[in-house]
Amino acid sequence: MHTDRTVGDVVSTEAGPVRGFVSRGVRVWQGIRYAAPPIGDRRFRDPIRPEPWSDVFEATAFGPCEPQSTNAAIPLGPDVRMDEDALSLNVWAPPAGDAGKPVLVWIHGGAYFRGASSQPVFDATSLVEHGDVVVVTFNYRLGAFGFLDLSSFSTAEQQFDSNVALKDMIMVLEWVQANIANFGGDPGRVTLFGESAGGGAVTTLMTVPSAEGLFHRAIAESSPATSVYGPERSADVAAQFIELLGLAPGDAAGARAASTAEVLTASDALFAQVPQRSPGTIAFAPVVDGTLVPEYPVRAFRAGDAHRVPLIIGTNKDESSLFRLMKSPLMPIEQATIRAMFDEVAAEHPDLDLPDEARISSAYTGLAPIQQNLGITRDFGFRMPTVWIAEAHSAFAPCWLYRFDYAPPMLKALRIGATHATELPYVWGNLAHGAKDITYKLGGRRTAERVSANMQHRWLAFAQGDDPVGLADAPVWERYTADARVSLVIDTTESAVADLDGELREAWGDHVLAFV
Repeated sequence: MHTDRTVGDVVSTEAGPVRGFVSRGVRVWQGIRYAAPPIGDRRFRDPIRPEPWSDVFEATAFGPCEPQSTNAAIPLGPDVRMDEDALSLNVWAPPAGDAGKPVLVWIHGGAYFRGASSQPVFDATSLVEHGDVVVVTFNYRLGAFGFLDLSSFSTAEQQFDSNVALKDMIMVLEWVQANIANFGGDPGRVTLFGESAGGGAVTTLMTVPSAEGLFHRAIAESSPATSVYGPERSADVAAQFIELLGLAPGDAAGARAASTAEVLTASDALFAQVPQRSPGTIAFAPVVDGTLVPEYPVRAFRAGDAHRVPLIIGTNKDESSLFRLMKSPLMPIEQATIRAMFDEVAAEHPDLDLPDEARISSAYTGLAPIQQNLGITRDFGFRMPTVWIAEAHSAFAPCWLYRFDYAPPMLKALRIGATHATELPYVWGNLAHGAKDITYKLGGRRTAERVSANMQHRWLAFAQGDDPVGLADAPVWERYTADARVSLVIDTTESAVADLDGELREAWGDHVLAFV
């Protein structure tokens, strides 16, 4: 029972009327269908618009989330069930009044494999309260359901589409253009933002021609921007999946007919198998299919072919420590697997001048061996692709680069630091995670609130159409340029640092084309 809720407005959408609720003065609608169920013959196919409805839909609870294996580090929210029919979205808006509010559309992370819009950290109440904005969050297809490219196995009888999850995201952005004005939002001021896989989706969508004009600003947090693969590799991954399902080679029709549980089991196995066979790669990711995604995103940025919208992009100081803690296969930590990662890149790109391993290692001298390895994998997967995008995009559009360094005393004591995804509570203003949360057991809560207030102020100012200015006592965050290369370092206090990544850039060199 939600005792703080009152009955909300009925709002018209293109598909039908929806009624939400009001909580803490914020209007909320949850579980609004934006696409038809991607089940049966629609599994592995492009999304299509839903059947219209005439009765008022009670948008008072999150819709089902995409099937996935659960992980304690990613709480999906109370009473949220899983179902392949999961393509729904949620809207938070200020009290009814002036229209034309800026809109933020969020893409959640989770390695393109886990996560949901119902995760408690993504409650947008704080953002709406502090920013006078409209926020949209949504579910998209994950794992094999959304990022398995079976298109190479298409026949006249059985058609399969590529990048169906990216197309889910585009359908949400189209929904925003068509409907958000009825919720008080301005379809001409849409900021697309996301973290981890969601950040990777942002940088990818910035290079998708059919997404042009659907958003006008972008924020990419910890984007694995180079984790986008070509059709040959994607066909090989699809073949591995079919084998894991126990089907005959090429039997993609059998994959469509398999139960949800069977697909999920094979998806889990593939998620672990691919990075073991090919260190430094992931099983599920966008595909350069030549149509929706015409080019590797980092190459497109470098050529000036990305949408020339203002961009905030950055990473966290200790990205890799979370993967080590979780014993995740996604990021190689041991020296042997790191060497295998470089060997695989060399084998895939024999015609390219690849980075010298000894020169790269020189940037990590003085660190303990495990810290060297964590640094190399962090920069391979996150920091260097982010810097490359900032270098490229800043030549064509306003761009701001940051690094999130803040960690409360407990996370420092646990040797986790400012690891992957730890900036999320500060951006969303949701620092409390229940009685069992130990984050602030050693103190730091007051500092955390100040860090959060400043981050929110910057992100919201940016969404309003301004530069990402901080609170009154915050330093000026200058645009990234090839001359000054300023990064905002977000810690207990903020600082604007010129050429923060200079040593790394020199060690890694300009190897954009080697890591795609």
